Amino acid sequence: MKIIKRDGRVVDYDRQKIQTAIEKANKEVRGKEKATKEDIKGIIEYIEDLNKKRMLVEDIQDIIEEQLMEIGKYELSKKYIVYRYNRALIRKSNTTDETILGIIRNDNKELAEENSNKNTMLASTQRDYIAGEVSRDLTNRLLLPEKIVKAHQEGILHFHDADYFVQPIFNCCLINISDMLDNGTVMNGKLIESPKSFQVACTVTTQIIAAVASNQYGGQSVDLKHLGKYVRKSYNKFKAELENKYKGKLSNDTIDEIAKDRVKAEVKAGVQTMQYQINTLMTTNGQAPFVTLFLHLEENDPYIKENAMIIEEVLKQRYEGIKNEVGVYVTPAFPKLIYVLDEHNCLKGGKYDYLTKLAVKCSSKRLYPDYISAKKMKENYEGNVFSPMGCRSFLSPWKDENGNYKFEGRFNQGVVSINLPQIAIIADGDEEKFWKLLEERLELCKEALMCRHYALLGTSSNISPIHWQYGAIARLEKGEKIDKLLYGGYSTISLGYIGIYEMTKLMKGVSHTEPEGREFALKVMKHLKDKTAEWKKETNIGFALYGTPAESLCYKFARLDKEKFGTIKDITDKGYYTNSYHIDVREKIDAFDKLTFESEFQKLSTGGAISYVEIPNMQHNLQALETAVKFIYDNIQYAEFNTKSDYCHECGFDGEIIINEDNEWECPNCGNKDHTKMNVVRRTCGYIGENFWNAGKTKEIKQRVLHM
Repeated sequence: MKIIKRDGRVVDYDRQKIQTAIEKANKEVRGKEKATKEDIKGIIEYIEDLNKKRMLVEDIQDIIEEQLMEIGKYELSKKYIVYRYNRALIRKSNTTDETILGIIRNDNKELAEENSNKNTMLASTQRDYIAGEVSRDLTNRLLLPEKIVKAHQEGILHFHDADYFVQPIFNCCLINISDMLDNGTVMNGKLIESPKSFQVACTVTTQIIAAVASNQYGGQSVDLKHLGKYVRKSYNKFKAELENKYKGKLSNDTIDEIAKDRVKAEVKAGVQTMQYQINTLMTTNGQAPFVTLFLHLEENDPYIKENAMIIEEVLKQRYEGIKNEVGVYVTPAFPKLIYVLDEHNCLKGGKYDYLTKLAVKCSSKRLYPDYISAKKMKENYEGNVFSPMGCRSFLSPWKDENGNYKFEGRFNQGVVSINLPQIAIIADGDEEKFWKLLEERLELCKEALMCRHYALLGTSSNISPIHWQYGAIARLEKGEKIDKLLYGGYSTISLGYIGIYEMTKLMKGVSHTEPEGREFALKVMKHLKDKTAEWKKETNIGFALYGTPAESLCYKFARLDKEKFGTIKDITDKGYYTNSYHIDVREKIDAFDKLTFESEFQKLSTGGAISYVEIPNMQHNLQALETAVKFIYDNIQYAEFNTKSDYCHECGFDGEIIINEDNEWECPNCGNKDHTKMNVVRRTCGYIGENFWNAGKTKEIKQRVLHM
């Protein structure tokens, strides 16, 4: 049996601890009020005879009190209650010592495996983790209602980012980079005026990105279309300088050609500045900024030619990669790239098809960019095209006082995810029971989400001037409350969900790809979306349904349910639940059928969703990738590519990664052993994905791959 402690840690059951606790209370009473050895043994056996796989420590203590009352030891029971109370007071003084020491000693494996973008050996990262553990501890003991903490520990729901909850900071955002560049901003008390050139605009942008990342815990996105005007400024500056110096000596055409060459060189240098600064800056989170660059060409943009130059250079540099410490070109973790497909670049003879071909070539080697269909997104978001916040979470359409849509300068207040398979396990095929339990747990999720909202309510703009006073989100006065930005749908707050496939399999006996299963799955999805709309109407807060991109949560929920309910074929036996609405990786389905099927779920998951398609041997299969990109444009809003073969980001090797004599993954081509720089197919089911870790034993590796 496993015991869940109050701080969420899971430890082995130890009967001696029960005996010790009762014996300490025994010393406080006399004569017949004492529990005999047989009494204590009987209580211990009663607990063990429950045959639970997993128990909360509070539940065990409740049972001890009940059993002491049952055998007539009323005074002893009272003393035990006092003992519990005193222990609780001690816990409230400090419960984080061992966890924090584990961080310093670097033997906290859970944290080491939590985020591949963080190096737990670094002092800066350790400092962030220590602060996170203190926050998580305070959150569990003091800040959240006990029933929310208990629901989180039992896998009923997941309260995301508890390690940041103690501070009034939010999740993710779309930076209003246009306002900050055009009207200037302030960083570290210093005025940063509007740039006069593209190179300076790139430098300022990356400094803004770093400052924003240090004052929130989620991702951020920057739409590069706002940098086009600064390319024009550089061109005009170069041309004016050349005309002043060479007018009458050189022809206008020659001057123009030289100016264009200089601009081209500056665009290359500026993009390189962004790439290097983003990858070398270290935020207070102990990692490079989690930022996405949105590559979007708008037909009516007066700077579309300049923006095409920027996008071309971004893709070229991503394809080349960035050198690691030994000089080998690798794929950088950041920035993430999202490329928008529209009529002029969807590989149907458009003016900017050459950029899409370059994007496809880049995807074949670096797995990025991801792709958004402007056509499908406009259908889902009232004719608008905009970037997700950081990676996958989307805002809902919102209009300002002039009736204009606004997306940049908005944010997400936080996320709570619901465990759908667990509801189906308990319902055991009984739909009436399923819907009743779903309703109860959704109300619990709402309460948890409102805790996130209340944590931000009343926050002063002084908490993060870069966000609230100097343009990243707003231009509020010093000391002004941010409350008006928390209501009316300006910001979102997200209900996440896990395991549509497993839920459907449990309730209907078939996958959600089968007609009966599909009908049920869509009914549940629609109910989830309707529920967020109901909450929004009730509270005037922008609730949204979000296909949570928390791969580790797919494992956490499955592990907790297996410990609680045992091994269930095709459900808990896999070791993971499928993310959001995704089709289970073991299902045999054509890539295009998969995207078509999942597009219907994306329409309902408007708070965030992404689908992926696997293409074998991508570097040697550009035609297949181009065909898939054309299909994405016409059929699904948001998709990414994976490969059906192993892939090494160090050298571009597209073949089978081996396990060497030291039981480590190793690229047979370049010898790379860094697991964060390779993708490895999951041998048992064909899954391929980033961010897995070596469990230390070959047989365990397949169980420890973070699943999409």
